[in-house]
Amino acid sequence: MGGKQDGDEACGKPAKYDPSFRGPIKNRSCTDIICCILFLAFILGYIVVGIVAWVYGDPRQVLYPRNSTGAYCGVGANKDKPYLLYFNIFSCILPTNIIMVAENGLQCPTSQVCVSSCPEVAWTVEISQFSQNVGEVFYTANRNFCLPGVPWDMPVIQSLQQELCPSFLLPSAPALGRCLPLLNSTLPELPGISSNTSISQGISGVLDSLNARDITVKIFEDVAQSWYWILVALAVALVLSLLFILLLRLVAGPLVLVLILGVLGVLAYGIYHCWEEYRVLRDKGASITQLGVTTNLSAYRNVQETWLAAVIVLAVLEGTLLLLLIFLRQRIRIAIALLKEASKAVGQMMSTLFYPLVTFVLLLICIVYWAMTALYLATSGQPQYVLWAPNASLPGCEKVQMNTSCNPMSQPMNSSCPGLRCVFQSYSSTGLVQRSLFNLQVYGILGLFWTLNWVLALGQCVLAGAFASFYWAFQKPQDIPTFPLSSAFIRTLRYHTGSLAFGALILSLVQIARVILEYIDNKLRGAQNPVARCIMCCFKCCLWCLEKFIKFLNRNAYIMIAIYGKNFCVSAKNAFMLLMRNIVRVVVLDKVTDLLLLFGKLLVVGGVAAHAEHCQGSCPSFSSPVASGAWV
Repeated sequence: MGGKQDGDEACGKPAKYDPSFRGPIKNRSCTDIICCILFLAFILGYIVVGIVAWVYGDPRQVLYPRNSTGAYCGVGANKDKPYLLYFNIFSCILPTNIIMVAENGLQCPTSQVCVSSCPEVAWTVEISQFSQNVGEVFYTANRNFCLPGVPWDMPVIQSLQQELCPSFLLPSAPALGRCLPLLNSTLPELPGISSNTSISQGISGVLDSLNARDITVKIFEDVAQSWYWILVALAVALVLSLLFILLLRLVAGPLVLVLILGVLGVLAYGIYHCWEEYRVLRDKGASITQLGVTTNLSAYRNVQETWLAAVIVLAVLEGTLLLLLIFLRQRIRIAIALLKEASKAVGQMMSTLFYPLVTFVLLLICIVYWAMTALYLATSGQPQYVLWAPNASLPGCEKVQMNTSCNPMSQPMNSSCPGLRCVFQSYSSTGLVQRSLFNLQVYGILGLFWTLNWVLALGQCVLAGAFASFYWAFQKPQDIPTFPLSSAFIRTLRYHTGSLAFGALILSLVQIARVILEYIDNKLRGAQNPVARCIMCCFKCCLWCLEKFIKFLNRNAYIMIAIYGKNFCVSAKNAFMLLMRNIVRVVVLDKVTDLLLLFGKLLVVGGVAAHAEHCQGSCPSFSSPVASGAWV
C-alpha cells in the first residue's frame, strides 16, 4: 500500500469530485501576459517585414524572364512575347553545372531576346548567307529572333559578330518562360559547341524539372473546368463524415469488435499460411545451411527457417493481443463509451463540424502571407546594368571598360567595339534591406512556424472548451450554453492568447531545429562517413521524438487551459500528471480511437473516390487526367 501511495504522490494528487463544478471556469484572468505581449510585438514586426518586402520587392523577376536589356518578357511592350530565347544557350550550360545555372536565373553570357514562340525546327546560318542581309535571311523567312531594332539591310556576318541575331536555332520548348532545346535536338557544328549527347540529356532534365509553369497552368485549367464537381465531392465527404460521427453512438461497439476480430483473424491466417510453407519446405529438406549467406533476400523464402521464424513472431503477436484483450477489456469498454459520448456531443453542437474550416482558412492566410513576403524579399534590390560585348578581345574593344555601370535607356554607340551593349547583370545587394535580407528571411520563417502552430493551438483550445461545456452539463441539452463554440473562441482569445503563443513557440523552435538539421544533412550527405551519418540520424530521431512529445503534451495542456484557465506551465504540468495517473486508459483510448477514425477516413475517401469514378464516365469535366488524379 505504501508503494502504491508513493507512486500516486509522484504523479500528483487526483482532483476531488466537486458536484458544483459546471465545466469551463467563467471567472478567469489573462495568462502568460509577457508571452502575449511578445507575440503581439512579433506579429507587428512580421507585418512591418511584409510592408518592407512589398515596397522594395519586385516578384516579376521570378515570374517573368528578362532579356539582355533587362526588360521583362510577357509584360508591357513585350506582352505578346512571353518566352526568352538564348542565342547560344550552351555558353551557360557547358562551363558549369546546369542546376547551378538554373538557380542563378539562367543569366548567361549571350544575347537574350523575348519571342512570341520558341523555335520549332533546327536551323543554322550557312556560309553562303553571310554576304546577304538580315532581312533576306531572317525576316522574310519568318525568323523573328533578332534583337529589336536590327536594320533590314545589315549584313548577316556583321549581325552575327555583334550577336544581334542568332547563328543557329534548335527545336525548343518553354520551361519557366525560357526556350530550352529538346532532348532529340541535333547540335549544330559550330566552334565551341560539343556534340556530346550528355548536353542534350542535361537540357532535357532541366526542361522536365523546371516546367512547373506549364504544370501549374494545367492544374488551374482542370480546376476551372471541374470546380463544380470538386464542390460536390467536398459535400459528399462532409455528409459521409457527419453520418459516420453521428452513427458512432450506435456502431462504435460492434465496429470495435469487428476490427479486433479482423486483426485476430488476419494474424491467425498468417500463422496457418506460414506453418504450411514451413511444413512443405521441411519435408523437402530445404535448410538455411544449404543456402548459406547471400545478399539475395528473395532466396530466404525457400528455406524452412524463414517461415518458422515468421510463425513464432505471428504467434507471439497473437498471444500478446489476446492477453491485452483479456486484461484490458474494461478499458476498451470505457473507450467505446467515450466515443459514443463524443458522438452525442457533436450531435448537440453541430457548429464544431465547421470550425476546422476556420482553422484551414487561417492556416492558408499564414502560408500565403509568408510565401508572398519571402518572394518579395528575395526580389528586393535595384537592377544593375553593365557594358558587355560578345568578344572583348576584338580590335577596338581594348579601350572599353567592360562590366562598368551604364544606362540601358541610352545604348552605347561605339563602332570600334563590335556588339558593345548595355545589358542587365543582376540586382544590387547594397542598401539596408538587401544587407539584412538573410535576417529578414529568418524572421519570416520563425513567423511562419509560430503563426501556424498558434492557429492549430487556437483550434484545439476552442474545441476543448466547447466539448468541456457539453461534458459538464448534467442536464443535456438544457445545461449546454447557447453558443458553446463562439463562447469558447472569445474566451480563448481574450484570456489565453499568451499561453497558446508560449506553447506554439516551444514547438516552433523544435521544428526549426529539425529543419536546420535536415538542411545540414542534405548539404553534407556526400562528405559524411558512416559514423557521422549515424550521429546525424540519432539527432534527427531524437528531435522527431521530442516534437511528437511536445505536440502531445501541448494538446493536453490546451485542454486544461480551456477548462481551468491556468497558465501554460501549470496546465502542462497538471496534464502530464493526469496522463501519468491514467496511462493505461490513455493508451487504450488513443489506439481504439485511432482505429475507428482510420476506418472512418477509409470510408470517406472510398465514398468520394467511388463518386469520382462514377463521374469519370458521365461528367465531361473529369476527362482530364490531372482532375481525375486530384480526387484520389
